[in-house]
Amino acid sequence: MREKLSKLNPVGLTIGAIALIFFACSSIRHALFQSSAFDLGYFDQAAYLISQGQPPIVSFWGYHFLGGHADWIMYLVALLYKIYPSVHWLFAIQAISLALGALPTWHLALQAGLKEGQAIAMAAVYLLYPLVFNINLFDFHPEVMALPAMLGAILAARLDRIGWFCLAIIFILGCRDALSVTVAAMGFWLLVFEKRRLYGAIALFAGVAWFLIATQLLIPHFRPGGVEAVGRYAYLGNSVFDIAKNLLLQPGLVLGKVFSPNTLEYLAFLILPVVWGLSPAHLAPLVGAIPTLVINILSDSPAQRNLVHQYSLPILPFMLLAVISTLAAGKGWVRNKRGIILWALVAFLALGKYGYFWSIYLNSLDTWQATREAVAQIHTKGSVLTVPQVAPHLTHRSVVKLTTTGSESANLSEFEYVLLNLRHPGFGSSPSVAASLLERLKNAPEFQLTYQRDDVYLFTKKS
Repeated sequence: MREKLSKLNPVGLTIGAIALIFFACSSIRHALFQSSAFDLGYFDQAAYLISQGQPPIVSFWGYHFLGGHADWIMYLVALLYKIYPSVHWLFAIQAISLALGALPTWHLALQAGLKEGQAIAMAAVYLLYPLVFNINLFDFHPEVMALPAMLGAILAARLDRIGWFCLAIIFILGCRDALSVTVAAMGFWLLVFEKRRLYGAIALFAGVAWFLIATQLLIPHFRPGGVEAVGRYAYLGNSVFDIAKNLLLQPGLVLGKVFSPNTLEYLAFLILPVVWGLSPAHLAPLVGAIPTLVINILSDSPAQRNLVHQYSLPILPFMLLAVISTLAAGKGWVRNKRGIILWALVAFLALGKYGYFWSIYLNSLDTWQATREAVAQIHTKGSVLTVPQVAPHLTHRSVVKLTTTGSESANLSEFEYVLLNLRHPGFGSSPSVAASLLERLKNAPEFQLTYQRDDVYLFTKKS
């Protein structure tokens, strides 16, 4: 027992330290007013409203949050908001989840027969993979909770722990609708390549079933327009089934996307941190990553093809498994602990977005103090119209809307507070939008200017 604990200590202590670093980074970013309504304010308001027993309709989106990605796991997250409502719960959950993925990675490496030093190096490869750090800085996404669960599900299958496997699969499916295709692909891989027929069949069936339930029943029920992400594939069809049909029957539509410089660049960035450990003979685990790769490559949204946003997260577990398989076979360009960690560190330094803290995260520092003081003067839970970067600081209420393009004609009478920042109007807005709202508010007899400093304005409805 003591031997096992001594082996865990370096990994466990590192996971704890990384989780604290991740939490500090996301909290500092938020304190600098660099988080945004989408996606931090979105999930913060949903969790808060659930905890208060109110319908979790995200006010600036206009729908029940389940109409987004069927991520029912937020009902469990909201239990923490019952203890104390704070957006920092989301930062803590994200930091712990992302760091915790190193633990099943380490176990999977040992289970595959890697030496202890190599197993520790694989945990470091996971923690230093640029996407892990970068996602932590991009607001909050429930699918980060699925990352250690995916690795844990594979470990449970290999250790023949069916109860833990089923629990992990259910948990993963609750984090995002799109993860259903990852679970299905994982099931196919377990069934065909790992020869774990029962586990593969469970995952394959669960993934397909939840995909149909989420996209055809649950999401349309809460958002009549259907799956929102379909708009990113409009050239393939207007529904999930149209897209699937055209992928099979008209492959020519997608060849331009697949064989493009953008796709090659995306694949290069994905592979670079682990290219030393990928061998053509040991790529079978990447079968589980194929659906996510296809979804990202075919999308019209460039955000799905970088190491900043969350869309590539389901690929990581399967790349790590491919590397572990290569090392277990005695292959790979680099096989010693020091060399593996050094490569991972260089890749992190090259592709990690830590530099944001002394660059773009400081671009609104000139209005930081004024924004803090204005937010502090919003004393009630009344409705608010404000800039996107301030919204996550005010989402513990039923109505928060954004001063984005189109808000110039908003019905101001529905708000108790309007907070503007003319210097930094935020994503989706412009100085002209902010100036237009300012002029309207100055001429609105029902509002009074209660705070003004550094082009930050707070208007409050008169009693």
